[in-house]
Amino acid sequence: MLYRDYGKTGKKVSLLGFGGMRFAHIDDHDECIRMMVRAAEGGVNYFDTAPGYFETKSESVFGEGLAEIKARGLPYYTATKTFKTTEADLRKEIEGQLRRLNIDAVDFYHVWCITSLDNWQARKKDGILHTLEKFRDEGLIRHICVSSHLIQDEIEELLMEGVFEGVLFGYSAYNFRTREKAFNAIRNKKLGAVVMNPLGGGIIPQHPELFEFLKETPAEPVVGAALRFLWDHRDISVTLVGFASLSDVDEALAAMETYHPSTETALAAKKERASLSLEGLCTGCAYCDDCPQNIPIPRYMDAYNQKLLSPSDGEKQLSQRLSMHWGIKPQTAAACIQCGQCESACTQHLPIIRRLEEIAAMGA
Repeated sequence: MLYRDYGKTGKKVSLLGFGGMRFAHIDDHDECIRMMVRAAEGGVNYFDTAPGYFETKSESVFGEGLAEIKARGLPYYTATKTFKTTEADLRKEIEGQLRRLNIDAVDFYHVWCITSLDNWQARKKDGILHTLEKFRDEGLIRHICVSSHLIQDEIEELLMEGVFEGVLFGYSAYNFRTREKAFNAIRNKKLGAVVMNPLGGGIIPQHPELFEFLKETPAEPVVGAALRFLWDHRDISVTLVGFASLSDVDEALAAMETYHPSTETALAAKKERASLSLEGLCTGCAYCDDCPQNIPIPRYMDAYNQKLLSPSDGEKQLSQRLSMHWGIKPQTAAACIQCGQCESACTQHLPIIRRLEEIAAMGA
């Protein structure tokens, strides 16, 4: 396992991190704990979850898993998040999280999912920074961090606060072009840089043929190639993989075991080979799933990915995904009133309204 500095905190974190968002069987605690222990035995020491993952079940499973890891004498750091903003709500949140995680303090505590500067200003107005600094002084958290979906130069205003010691942000082989400026701002501040969705929310392993440009040999598994692409970025502290099964853990550990850093020239060559057509894919975070017209937007955007990923028969693939996978009709998308709420919430900044219009037209 390789370890890198988490910004200027003095902590060394594993380049491969364990994300608690995608457990295939969250109610099978024994299986989930085995996954966490296997990762820890392989050298993973960064474990990230959130109260919204499986309605706090992920944090509870983490509590059991971390207890077993501790019992085996293995080191670990914890990371979790909050949407709360007022001191009363934050205190209630952190007390529940510490109880579920079975720890005295959270190592890396994130202001969760900043999608716009307006969103950030609203939280800041509620005094979230003062409260988190207070919690740090009380020993409830150790480092104040932020989870951001801001792209281009927008993130610079957020980082000017000077309080954040690390940033959790989306960056992968399919969207690095739109995230590169944000990444540059993070590294210029010498902050901890933790990457989420390193496999594009499952898009990369589901469409390996589109990511052949990442491979160094034809036989190289695309998952390993996608992770190595990120590991070659020297300023990334942790690549956070959401593991669904024990085999996922083993595959990632195997990729790390055989990893040899590439040169900057080799990394630049991979970026040059990347297809621009990969931009604009939905990662399925579902933050847009609060439509006032009750349109199942995440399902429509998932189906629209099929159009983008199948240039020869995109509409057919989109239609089949809607009917056979989701059981919904294209014309339901016509209920859109173009309020823009979904686009404001979208972490990928996708043109959702235009896509809904295209889908609705298919059913006309």
